[in-house]
Amino acid sequence: MGVGKDMLEMNKKKLGKVYLVGGGPGDPQLITVKAVNCIRKADVVIYDCLIDKELLDYSKVDAELIFAGKHNKLHVISQNEINKLILKKSKEGKNVVRLKGGDPYLLARGSEEALYLAKYKIPFEVIPGVSSAMAVPNYAGIPLTQRGISSLVTIITGHEDPSKKNSAINWKALAQQKGTLVILMGVENLSLIIDKLISYGKEKNTPIAVIRWGTTSEQKTVVGTLQNIIDKVKEEKIKPPCVIVMGKVVNLRKKLNWKEEKPLFGKRILVTRSREQASKFSELLKNYGATPMEYPLIKMIPVEGYEDLDSKINNLSKYDWVIFTSVCGVKYFLRRLLNLGKDIRELKGIKIAAIGLKTAQEIVRYGILVDLVPEKFVEEAIISCFKDIDLKNKNILLPRAKKARRILAEELQKRGAFVDEVACYETVKENGNKDELKRMLKKKEIDIITFTSSSTVKNFFRDFKECNQGSLKVACIGPITAKTAQDLKIRVDMISPVHTIEGLAEEIANNYDRNN
Repeated sequence: MGVGKDMLEMNKKKLGKVYLVGGGPGDPQLITVKAVNCIRKADVVIYDCLIDKELLDYSKVDAELIFAGKHNKLHVISQNEINKLILKKSKEGKNVVRLKGGDPYLLARGSEEALYLAKYKIPFEVIPGVSSAMAVPNYAGIPLTQRGISSLVTIITGHEDPSKKNSAINWKALAQQKGTLVILMGVENLSLIIDKLISYGKEKNTPIAVIRWGTTSEQKTVVGTLQNIIDKVKEEKIKPPCVIVMGKVVNLRKKLNWKEEKPLFGKRILVTRSREQASKFSELLKNYGATPMEYPLIKMIPVEGYEDLDSKINNLSKYDWVIFTSVCGVKYFLRRLLNLGKDIRELKGIKIAAIGLKTAQEIVRYGILVDLVPEKFVEEAIISCFKDIDLKNKNILLPRAKKARRILAEELQKRGAFVDEVACYETVKENGNKDELKRMLKKKEIDIITFTSSSTVKNFFRDFKECNQGSLKVACIGPITAKTAQDLKIRVDMISPVHTIEGLAEEIANNYDRNN
């Protein structure tokens, strides 16, 4: 009994572990693998305002997420309160991730938090992060060092008022050094910093770059010299957060500016696909430099009753062909097949056709070979593929959405086939924050809207038909979706010749005029 009591007391005193994690400079893909693993295991995540919220998606469903950043210079939680909060959660036996922008120890307060934890003997680890001091200039096309130009880098805080007595920064030495100077959090003191450096002999024609929201899709870079940069910053209305780079390496940006030269850099693109399908398309658009904004207009759900679908599956042996018209059709059909205790052996001897490369790839993923894929990814194309195939008295199954075009079934029937259409899923309207999207549309904060199905077009028109299209560009995945838009008097600017999200992203990147 005594041992049990001792064990109980030990469990009561068990401390959680704290991980001081660097979340990187802004681009969520720049977080380290170790940092992601820590977030996934954390019971509590205490995060700052500069963290991309996408990083929080790595957390457990039941993890406690606590915002500890600041807005307009006002801390939501003071540093002392943050220290106490971390201590409290760890004493509750919870594993805590303190998620900070950039690197926890570089001009940040991670070391203060670590010292506080050490004082109370709380176990902790520090997970380094990619610092904005290095990553942001890189994304702006500015290497911090270059042979023959700069072999020295100095990183300082811009928070400190340069005019104060007994400064911790040797401004005279900084003015005289010939390397690269990186200033973090200094845009609000930039005028004072420049005056101080010039007073100690820094040349007025020294190149300087001010980079706002570096590494993110909102990145903006202003380049000038010490003499004119203040006026340029005011003209462009540059506000924090910024990284400032000073030195001759800034001139290399003319040749090395890779991010801001992407074809869709700075363009906001509305993605209207279902929530499950949106992320892949968004990632493709990001690769072209765009800022995707996901506003799902549809969602796919299983059909209400399975009687008809189950009947078709239980009699699969009677069919000569099964034609899949979408990835969702494949997923929902095969999911029901497996739920009925069957597997792909039920398709033995049946020929399989697929509309679209993605649909075919989804079928192959289940270990099923595809016999027929048209070159064009529309239903009309598959009809022409059957022109040399005898369909008389052939039984064909079409697993598809509840509401779908009937042209395929009708044309196959004209050629003598017996066609069974069966609904295995349905597309319904998704409801988002309509007021916010209406505001953005009216203020012209969206450059392009994408439609990947007729359903997305109809749902958009239903909720936003009163919004004037104006300069808003519209891109459609193919001619059928485009026709739906045109029938509703929506001007279509781009139609992808390849009817896939990859084709649509490429079409937008190749044909969107950035100057419009």
